[in-house]
Amino acid sequence: MNLAPSKLPDVGTTIFTVMSALAAEHNAVNLSQGFPNYDCSAKLRQLVSDYMQKGFNQYAPMAGVPILRERIAEKIAFMYQAQVHPDDITITAGGTQALFTAVTAFVHPGDEVIVIEPAYDSYRPSIELCGGIPVVYELSAPDYRIDWAAFAALISPKTRMIMINTPHNPTATVWTAQDIHSLAALVRNTGIIILSDEVYEHLIFDGVRHESVLRYSELWERSMVVYSFGKTCHVTGWKMGYVVAPEPLTREFRKVHQFNVFSVNTPVQYAIAEFLSDREEYLSLPNFFERKRDYFLDCIRSAPFRALSSKGTYFQLLDYSEFSTENDFDFAKRLTKEFGIASIPVSAFYSSKRDDKIIRLCFAKTEETLEQAGKCLSAVC
Repeated sequence: MNLAPSKLPDVGTTIFTVMSALAAEHNAVNLSQGFPNYDCSAKLRQLVSDYMQKGFNQYAPMAGVPILRERIAEKIAFMYQAQVHPDDITITAGGTQALFTAVTAFVHPGDEVIVIEPAYDSYRPSIELCGGIPVVYELSAPDYRIDWAAFAALISPKTRMIMINTPHNPTATVWTAQDIHSLAALVRNTGIIILSDEVYEHLIFDGVRHESVLRYSELWERSMVVYSFGKTCHVTGWKMGYVVAPEPLTREFRKVHQFNVFSVNTPVQYAIAEFLSDREEYLSLPNFFERKRDYFLDCIRSAPFRALSSKGTYFQLLDYSEFSTENDFDFAKRLTKEFGIASIPVSAFYSSKRDDKIIRLCFAKTEETLEQAGKCLSAVC
């Protein structure tokens, strides 16, 4: 049959699928896709089973079960000293659905959306499907910091939204309070919406504080903030997340949410609500992942790569420019085929395919896996 032109003509299979398939084909250690290879809490699994057995198996309310939204509001007050009403929280089918729904709810054809690249690969397609225009600000290795004067030049009368992400995937950098203040100054007295991707909120290291926009009332009033239980509870396959936004933004967000998902997994919502009552379950995450980062760095200390600073997320960037001129996609493929270790080329996160000879690896793995990865990387020449 004759199909209409594609709405996403430049989009193919995601790099995560490509590299994971290549890893499986060559029986390689897979540090490409961002998910743990260890199980979640036995307590959490039991809670899900308990709520299923109790009959909590039908549709949840569209916004999410009340007890979970209350627990999240309590968590936000504790973590960020922000008073958020449970009605300002919507439970979603993961962070990606939340991001897509937020863009769909507010971006009209011709609207401009500023995207900071390298960026999670769902951002740009979400904008384009709405007829929006991605306006890209490129971060540069090795520091990946924003030049706020240059960033300000991208704002125009057509700017509808700015998408931010901290802790940042894939660069493993985190925003400072000064970054937040600079952003607030730029959008003051405008109608620009902030879409803040904070799914790695608890994966932050070296005593650094997560600068959530929820800490800053001036930004919170114009923001939708996205979180992920997949990252917090080691359950990426459950696809559970939430959005926090003031009432006017929440109202518009739910107009779309009710038709692309309506509601999400009922027994899991009740289980997570009870699980969150023990704050240590999420307060221990920074130290847990910092130890994994440090263990991985120790495993690759004899490898020829230059490790860039990792301050958050569960990713580590490695620069190979000192010993190879290959483009990063070819280099990542060769690593998988010849050395048995799968990674992600950072150029995949740039729409320009900018190649700084850097790859991304996920250290949310068991020590055995990280040791094996270290041996593979140490053999690279």
